[in-house]
Amino acid sequence: MNILIVESNPDLGLLWQSHVERLGMSVTRTESQSGAAQAIQTEHFDLIVLNLLLEDGSAFAVADFASYRQPQCKVIFVSRSSFFSDGSIFNLCANACAFLPAGTAPEDLAAMAEHYASEPGGTR
Repeated sequence: MNILIVESNPDLGLLWQSHVERLGMSVTRTESQSGAAQAIQTEHFDLIVLNLLLEDGSAFAVADFASYRQPQCKVIFVSRSSFFSDGSIFNLCANACAFLPAGTAPEDLAAMAEHYASEPGGTR
């Protein structure tokens, strides 16, 4: 299973990466919309873990581009904001499979990544 992590904070991204890799998944990590777009163009991903509030670029642009280039790829959105806690993110992004608070324990985020990346239709 191949996972893309898009997180502006390199320390947090590395923490998530280490927990996901412990479960045997391959991880590509980037900190920006442009880095994510480049990765999506060159690699296959089963799942994207995406901070909704990127410092450099738009998370919605990343999710939209992934939906176009890799329609089977799902997205777990992570955010410090409670703005989309009503579930409206699922109406905006067809490839959204989960919305987690940024304070979610890294091992729980990794378990969810493993679950969603292994669902039928999530792999080639």
